[in-house]
Amino acid sequence: MGMSVPKSCFGYPLSIFFIVVNEFCERFSYYGMRALLILYFQRFLGWNDNLGTAIYHTFVALCYLTPILGALIADSWLGKFKTIVSLSIVYTIGQVVIAVSSINDLTDFNHDGTPDSISVHVALSMIGLVLIALGTGGIKPCVSAFGGDQFEEGQEKQRNRFFSIFYLAINAGSLLSTIITPMLRVQVCGIHSKQACYPLAFGVPAALMAVSLIVFVIGSGMYKKVQPQGNIMSKVARCIGFAIKNRIRHRSKKFPKRQHWLDWASEKYDERLISQIKMVTRVMFLYIPLPMFWALFDQQGSRWTLQATTMSGKIGIIEIQPDQMQTVNAILIVIMVPIVDAVVYPLIAKCGLNFTSLKKMTVGMFLASMAFVAAAIVQVEIDKTLPVFPKGNEVQIKVLNIGDSNMTVSFPGTTETYNQMSQPKDFMTFNVDNLSINISSTGSPVTPVTHNFESGHRHTLLVWAPSNYQVVKDGLNQKPEKGRNGIRFVNAFGESFNVTMDGEVYNNVSSHNASEYLFFSSGVKSFTINSPEISQPCGKEFKTPYLGFGSAFTYVITRKSDGCPEAKAFEDISPNTVSMALQIPQYFLLTCGEVVFSVTGLEFSYSQAPSNMKSVLQAGWLLTVAVGNIIVLIVAGAGQFSEQWAEYVLFAALLLVVCVIFAIMARFYTYINPAEVEAQFDKDDKEDYLEKSNPYAKLDSVSQTQM
Repeated sequence: MGMSVPKSCFGYPLSIFFIVVNEFCERFSYYGMRALLILYFQRFLGWNDNLGTAIYHTFVALCYLTPILGALIADSWLGKFKTIVSLSIVYTIGQVVIAVSSINDLTDFNHDGTPDSISVHVALSMIGLVLIALGTGGIKPCVSAFGGDQFEEGQEKQRNRFFSIFYLAINAGSLLSTIITPMLRVQVCGIHSKQACYPLAFGVPAALMAVSLIVFVIGSGMYKKVQPQGNIMSKVARCIGFAIKNRIRHRSKKFPKRQHWLDWASEKYDERLISQIKMVTRVMFLYIPLPMFWALFDQQGSRWTLQATTMSGKIGIIEIQPDQMQTVNAILIVIMVPIVDAVVYPLIAKCGLNFTSLKKMTVGMFLASMAFVAAAIVQVEIDKTLPVFPKGNEVQIKVLNIGDSNMTVSFPGTTETYNQMSQPKDFMTFNVDNLSINISSTGSPVTPVTHNFESGHRHTLLVWAPSNYQVVKDGLNQKPEKGRNGIRFVNAFGESFNVTMDGEVYNNVSSHNASEYLFFSSGVKSFTINSPEISQPCGKEFKTPYLGFGSAFTYVITRKSDGCPEAKAFEDISPNTVSMALQIPQYFLLTCGEVVFSVTGLEFSYSQAPSNMKSVLQAGWLLTVAVGNIIVLIVAGAGQFSEQWAEYVLFAALLLVVCVIFAIMARFYTYINPAEVEAQFDKDDKEDYLEKSNPYAKLDSVSQTQM
């Protein structure tokens, strides 16, 4: 293979720029597609939350397990370049397949706007996801290692900087795609029926993947390509197996000890291979505690987003929806990576501290642990503002008087008088077992309320005449999801009506009864009442006051003296008051932790790996991410803490313990330069070879020194 002198630019090989652009497009494509998946599962395929979430997490875990496959193919068989190209083609096909699976008109033969055979779409999208997982996972370890290969000996500084730029490209890609892809989804398209444009939203990532592949292939002539050295992994496995067997065979005292357990393979395998395997096993051993970091890190998508739903997204003049908080991480990375690289590290070096890779990673774990302490503090603040919901066999009851005379209602231990349409007291909590309620009004007999109250739920008691009442189960025993606001209507008219609010329809709200809650995002909403009882000149259009985040209201629609409708609002759950801005410190701490931990980990994995196992160690690094994801699934499934803050504190404590263990392990790690070790072997091999080919040369030199 003729080596041309690599072209360079700012002291970096020019080929690097193709690799960074390729990574940017690939990440844009991946995150863009991932941002849509959950919505696509629910709204297009019609799956419920649990199934959608399970498939989604399985897909993410699969994307982190397939790197091992990619690394094996690259290091043993095709080499990194060919592996990246061939798996990118698989990836692009997968993206196209999933875009096709979201075309409604594919099976919608009767043009009614819903696919006739949903199973075709499900099958196609699953095939697409498997191909994508193969592609994205398979090329992941190869792209970063291939980038590292482009540098010469003595370019360590540029190489470290490359891993930072590489990480920056990953986050810039994910940031832009999480902003742009949802914009594409809200476009409408379709041949026969117009609806949300999933094919476009999935198609853009597919196109970008194709661009990424083309960019990578264009740079082909400039790359420094390291040849794969036979099936290295099976050799490694056989060597380790032999060492263990041999060690057990010689376990008695009469055999001399050997320095390292792998030295027991020296009867059958050469020194070089054994020393290369030692490098890998020492790094792999260090990786054992790392998944704990990722277990915390991956919760910003799940737990922290849920925390944001109980907070208020109004920050100054801007409004943020809870799921947009995640972009804070990507924005901070894009700002922090250059700062840490160009300002923080040089400052630490100026102070004369030797801030080694493993020290950086320990600091990263500590920062992530502190981020969860911050999250716990925020959670305690939120808990102070959350409403109390009924637990166990408690029920909560609130009375709404929608008639036109005063009513007295007696409960166990208290009696309350309600004026017509008065703002009721808060929910009152009772034990379901000894609950007796009576309604009375001046000059009329007492009416007992006979209703089977469901424990653990809130109920509203509507009264409008001494003997007329209706009990409604609220159905809300937690804050509304995703920071939205629950609105329901109570009909105090003689016959049923419909209400339309912001595109949602409440059908047939019957007389003296309440509708179900429907949910709306923040802002001012308008609603219209349609009823045959309302005469023409009346106004039917109403506006709500500004709705914040996470509140619930009941609108009672009564008839004014002139026969026109009037709406009166009653607050069931107060809106969130703690600002989402309070989440910024925990995101900041976690991001700083990620910058010093993750970028360093990529670079450390590359620099400590022997030349023929660079991809394998990158895959090992990605495996820690996969295991971290699995830890979250187990912990979340195993125990639900009654207090969310306690769970955060537990995670912080776990990571702190792991951090200390890792620091101790790191103390005993000695850094090596694989290239130097291998060069030494080359030199020895060369001397051996010369000796074999010319046995007299050695004698000559010896006799001359003796003279």
